[in-house]
Amino acid sequence: MEQISDIDEQKKVRLEKLLALQKSKQNPFEIVRFDKTHHSTEIIDGYQKLEKTTVSVAGRVVLKRVMGKASFVHIQDQRGKIQIYIAVDEVGEPSYALFKDWDLGDIIGVTGFVFKTKTGEISVHAKKIDLLCKSLNPLPDKYHGLKDNEIRFRERYVDLIANPEVKDIFVLRTKVIKSIREFLDSRGFLECETPILQNIAGGAEARPFITHHNTLNMDMYLRIATELHLKRLVVGGFERVYELGRIFRNEGISYKHNPEFTTLELYQAYTDVVGMMDLTENMFKYVFKNTLDRLIVNYEGNVIDIGNTWRRVPMSQIVRETTGIDFNKLAIPQIIKELEKFQLGELKNKSWGDLLYLTFDQVVEKTLVQPTFVLDYPVEVSPLAKRKKDDPRLTERFEMFMCGREMANAFSELNDPIDQRARFEEQMKQRAAGNDEAHMLDEDFLNAIEYGLPPAGGLGVGIDRLIMIVTGVHSIRECLLFPTMKAKP
Repeated sequence: MEQISDIDEQKKVRLEKLLALQKSKQNPFEIVRFDKTHHSTEIIDGYQKLEKTTVSVAGRVVLKRVMGKASFVHIQDQRGKIQIYIAVDEVGEPSYALFKDWDLGDIIGVTGFVFKTKTGEISVHAKKIDLLCKSLNPLPDKYHGLKDNEIRFRERYVDLIANPEVKDIFVLRTKVIKSIREFLDSRGFLECETPILQNIAGGAEARPFITHHNTLNMDMYLRIATELHLKRLVVGGFERVYELGRIFRNEGISYKHNPEFTTLELYQAYTDVVGMMDLTENMFKYVFKNTLDRLIVNYEGNVIDIGNTWRRVPMSQIVRETTGIDFNKLAIPQIIKELEKFQLGELKNKSWGDLLYLTFDQVVEKTLVQPTFVLDYPVEVSPLAKRKKDDPRLTERFEMFMCGREMANAFSELNDPIDQRARFEEQMKQRAAGNDEAHMLDEDFLNAIEYGLPPAGGLGVGIDRLIMIVTGVHSIRECLLFPTMKAKP
């Protein structure tokens, strides 16, 4: 005989209670409205003005103490908790009898007056109580909360109930995004929306998700970047545009990667990579000051000084400082020999630029704790950036790093359609050789910039990684309400 778990037994009891309520014509699910006047924290913070005032509050029962003819419950709403005092003489025998059968997790509405108990706790003295929703699932153990991350991320709704402090992360997330919009809107940028379903997945080196449009009978891609459509808008005459939106990349999952994530991409005509550095630094400082009211944060044991002047350093220089290898003075065979001690895999057929980037990516990036702009990326890994005039092996591109991870990527946009076509064709050769993350050739984008893309700077920022540092969490899953999870077995 199959054993019934304690949770299954609790669910059975709760369902029986619901059926009894429905049978007695007191079905909580038939209630359509409750006129709530205050949140918990408004009452607690405003007690001096609200004492003896009648209020209506609502929330989930998270603590219950029944003591004969008078009882206490704590209810939890979006902003916090507040105690409710319920006496049989005030609410009446029938309501009190029903109340005693309510469970932790039930959602109730209370109308009463504000007062302080003998122990000094600000509370609501109930005059009327209503069961607004019956919880059929028991809450996690009240003493231990919900600590299993697999359950927390898969059942975020339970996480938010059991660990109310988690709400603070997502309140901060909203503030970060609002601050970014305020910063850009005040500087004349126009927020735009570009297609999520695309005929060609372009604007980044990434493997796309593929879907199928039934009516058009054609495969389509979920976008891997917003870049190429935003640049089309600059061609069309919008000089400052941005989009905050979801990006989808069919790649691995880790503490800093989720296949579905949020980015900011912006493009500004008549500026360059230096203008993008100034804008990036100022925007990050604005966000931290506006959301945390400080420019120094402690992240995973590192004190990060956002308010200091950010270092700007060429990639070849910081590689030399970290590894001792001078890419500008050594030939490729000598570089490969020097790199052997770092065990970076097969290096024989790689170009100078590929070797430089690989060394930076695998050896140097993780050492960059303070905000740092790394400049002058090789052209091999920058197919959409302008070449440097004084060294065509490099591009006018930077990535900004903080806490050992990439936070932003920007460049002086390539607006030469002939050079752009050649780079796309090189990317297509890589695709043909088996690199399914290489860029596709986008003829419509080439057609657009043949009409003329003005000199411009572009910037991309990983919003989730920024929020990880603002909120102090280690895993990207902590700051995504619904991270990507494996299907349940």
